[in-house]
Amino acid sequence: MTLKSQPLQGTTSLVTPPSPGESIGLIAGNGRFPIIFAENAKKLGYTVSAVAHVGETAPELEQTVDRIHWIRIGQFNKLIRALKDDGIHQAVMLGGIKKTHMFSDVRPDLRAIALFSRLKVWKDDGILRAIAQEIESEGIKIRESTFGLSDILVPVGELSKRRPTKKELEDIRFGWEMAKEIGLLDVGQCVVVKDRVIVAVEAVEGTDEAIRRGGQLARKGAIVVKRSKPQQDFRFDLPAVGPKTIEVMQEVKATVLAVEAGKTIFLDREDMLALANRTGIAIVGMTNS
Repeated sequence: MTLKSQPLQGTTSLVTPPSPGESIGLIAGNGRFPIIFAENAKKLGYTVSAVAHVGETAPELEQTVDRIHWIRIGQFNKLIRALKDDGIHQAVMLGGIKKTHMFSDVRPDLRAIALFSRLKVWKDDGILRAIAQEIESEGIKIRESTFGLSDILVPVGELSKRRPTKKELEDIRFGWEMAKEIGLLDVGQCVVVKDRVIVAVEAVEGTDEAIRRGGQLARKGAIVVKRSKPQQDFRFDLPAVGPKTIEVMQEVKATVLAVEAGKTIFLDREDMLALANRTGIAIVGMTNS
């Protein structure tokens, strides 16, 4: 596990610029990531065609993309038809879908039902890979979620003004190994630690609620550790943190956020670091080497 400071850098462009009028599809879930991606893709010269999910995707996305199609969760045939009608041959899958919505808001069409019936195990990785494979069978390549945004990934090192204390570092190391184990089980990506005790594990509720639950149990001084799964597919579901993460940590008096460098999305970096520095929360980027 390494903690070595490196300078923060800005967003970079793609190695190969797009051809004039080249399009990219955006299959959008919740959060800020789809908006950040769309803004950058437009700057790079892409036309962006989005498929957004009612009740999940931020309405503000409409102001950023060239075209947008709204669907319900599970309307898989409508999703593919929208991309094909817009002439899309490559797409990204960005932003989450709250797993709790799968119990109430899902509207599966016949194609989705057929796809899900072929799944032997209902785990995140398996579901997402099956969806990607189905989309690619229609000639639409699913690109990595950092497509054109390689430097939006968290760098290695101490990223905030405050450094973790020796005691906090012990909890980080402990949580780092535990997060790997829950990742192997495809349960979640985040654990909350206090005095080398796991007080919360992320499951269906998502990272923010796991932090709230763990922070309330720890009372104060909780350590939040978030890392990618060992079997992580870079096309989807990379860990992401942003200002909202710090707001939730401040709410429950958590003191350190440790995330995996090179495999975690840094949303609204400057705002997040400014908030962490004002509240005294330490942020570190970790690696295994």
